[in-house]
Amino acid sequence: MSYFPAFLNLHAKQILIIGGGVIAYNKLVHLLDFTKNIHIIAQEFCDEMSQAIEQNSLSYEQRVYRVGDIKEYDIVIIAIDNIVLAKEIYEESKGYRCLCNSVDSLEHCDFTFASYIKQGDLTLAISTNGTSPAFAKQLKIYLESILAKDIAEFLQEMKELRATLPKGKARMNMLKDRAKNYIKSWRRV
Repeated sequence: MSYFPAFLNLHAKQILIIGGGVIAYNKLVHLLDFTKNIHIIAQEFCDEMSQAIEQNSLSYEQRVYRVGDIKEYDIVIIAIDNIVLAKEIYEESKGYRCLCNSVDSLEHCDFTFASYIKQGDLTLAISTNGTSPAFAKQLKIYLESILAKDIAEFLQEMKELRATLPKGKARMNMLKDRAKNYIKSWRRV
């Protein structure tokens, strides 16, 4: 089975992370690029997680997970070592219709975390459907090495042009040509 690639608007979504270790922290770091509507429940927090919670003024509870904790959330990330509990939380999530990701347990995931590159308004996502996160990471590193460093600025210029020019074929062709020439300029000599 393959996962459908989608970019979600997390602005009004409530997210719960269950777990406070390094893996939970890694998921938190990815989410913080897109939202701060994040609550964390964990018995213990690694130092990095504690610092991220404080730096980003995130809400948290230091305690064990209780049935029903997920009912108010749109997205749930389970990053705990207790496989039995992770499965129970995933099964519970089906009753609340929230999206659930159970780290390192594809059979208990409605979605996976893609490896991604974010530069301003550009977000490139890379997924192997969980087959090889190591490959996705290496491909990300390669793509970062070939992308122009000023993409964020270029996209801002394109955004401003789109907003100021009248709609129509001339605008569409001009923007297409600008994008094409910009990408051509990356070619190495």
